[in-house]
Amino acid sequence: MRITKSLRMATKSATALCVLSVLLPTLAHAEAIEEQLDCKSSGHTFISALLASGEIQSKPMRVEANSVNAFRPAHGVKLTAYDFKVFVVLGYQKDDPLFAQGKGTPIADSAYGVVVTGPSDDVKERVRQSGSSAIVREITPVTTAIVCKSE
Repeated sequence: MRITKSLRMATKSATALCVLSVLLPTLAHAEAIEEQLDCKSSGHTFISALLASGEIQSKPMRVEANSVNAFRPAHGVKLTAYDFKVFVVLGYQKDDPLFAQGKGTPIADSAYGVVVTGPSDDVKERVRQSGSSAIVREITPVTTAIVCKSE
């Protein structure tokens, strides 16, 4: 009786391990988007590609006074930039119906970027190593904005 119970338990454990070995790589996979943060694009192009692929939610979670629209990654989607987890995706394009207008002066004619979880010095170093001209600003000690903008 004990041997049968032990065998059943071992079989269940082995099955669970097999399932996890198949699922974990999929669950742990994060889509890297740093190539788009080269500051050679526009807010429209950046955001519309992420919307089309279903990687961000279709409605901004917040619109800042400077018209920056903040989008959450879609449910179950994990985005990274320079190996840092993306917390929020940012975008704005002047006169583009894709973006809501804020109450203040727009940040620029076009702006896009991300907010990542990571200290600003580490993020800045990775961004510079990539050759991007993005602006890197500390939001909090553990969150950092990476923004490209053009007039």
